[in-house]
Amino acid sequence: MSRPEYPVAHPDTGVARQVLAENSDLMVVSFRFDTGACGALHSHPHTQSTYVAKGRFRFFRGDETLELNVGDSIVIPSGVTHGCECLEAGELIDNFTPRRDDFL
Repeated sequence: MSRPEYPVAHPDTGVARQVLAENSDLMVVSFRFDTGACGALHSHPHTQSTYVAKGRFRFFRGDETLELNVGDSIVIPSGVTHGCECLEAGELIDNFTPRRDDFL
């Protein structure tokens, strides 16, 4: 079975985003970061889970600051302001529910 190929987007300097799979209820997205790159603070109505596949990151979730390493994960509730700083080049695998139509 072949899967659709989604284009790579560059939402911030040193960040590459690619949708891996999606339907109306769920979306899986890869974010690749260069060391020092940041995911700008933002919020959205989607619930998000993030898994650190490679690298090391400092996450900002609401009033919290968390350091995440390979194998760690975090859930970001709907509407909560969040972002990250890449401390060591890596990749995050994010899941969004429902799908982020703005990524398509």
